[in-house]
Amino acid sequence: MNRVRYTVERMCKVLGVSRSVYYCWLKKGNVKQQRGLDVNQQVKEVFEKSKRTYGSPRVHEELKECGVHLSRSTVARSMHKQGLQARPRRKYVHTTDSEHDHKVFENILNRGFASERLNEKWVSDITFIPTRQGWSYLTVVLDLADRMIVGWTLSQNMSAQQTSVEALKIALNSRKVNRKLLFHSDRGVQYCCTEFRQLVNQTSFVHQSMSRKGNCWDNAPAESFFKTLKTEWVNKLDYKNFEQAKNSIFEYIEFWYNTKRKHSTLEYMSPLKKYFSLTQTAA
Repeated sequence: MNRVRYTVERMCKVLGVSRSVYYCWLKKGNVKQQRGLDVNQQVKEVFEKSKRTYGSPRVHEELKECGVHLSRSTVARSMHKQGLQARPRRKYVHTTDSEHDHKVFENILNRGFASERLNEKWVSDITFIPTRQGWSYLTVVLDLADRMIVGWTLSQNMSAQQTSVEALKIALNSRKVNRKLLFHSDRGVQYCCTEFRQLVNQTSFVHQSMSRKGNCWDNAPAESFFKTLKTEWVNKLDYKNFEQAKNSIFEYIEFWYNTKRKHSTLEYMSPLKKYFSLTQTAA
């Protein structure tokens, strides 16, 4: 406002500073302001690119990978200032039916979730996906080495043929397993029934492991994937029917989670990048 009433020369004289110092200060202020705008824009672009799923740690890692070096606190402040926040997680809902007479296997995995070799340890689980026409059921098989979903199926019923059996068939066909593989799941009937055991017995490579009764932490990686899927994707959408849900899940798993999404357990690499890293190491 004072610039309208007084000349720059007069204000500098009153304040006892030279005009060159004033213009230098003004230039620095504008540059700083512009840099602030650039930071906010870059942070927002990464957040939007992640389909509005990334929190500040993953935004920070993505920027670093792109050559933009900002501290995590700077990224967090920028996201808070712009109101950029992923949807908070919902509470876990227990869905496993373990009340059956089939054989239950020992917990061989015993929360040994680390793996340095592909096709060494797989975990699997089933969850509910809501649609306006009723429930659908997502079954996934996840490799603990690269955290990739190596097999999955979305079905309209919970029969073993449509859930666990189909997902394992897809996974085995995808990865071409030729050595010992530990397959871990909960004690749900879909993993203990005759149909699933027949598929497992067709190969001498697959050995089953199961969580303790009512202990979701024994299968934490699979549970974590479902929470991530629902937090970042499913809970934000309203599926009209089964086909819409299936197409949406396909997009999330195949075009985002497996190929692009940074995984904290993998030092912020995507499952696909970790897969190539492990493949090159094995070679």
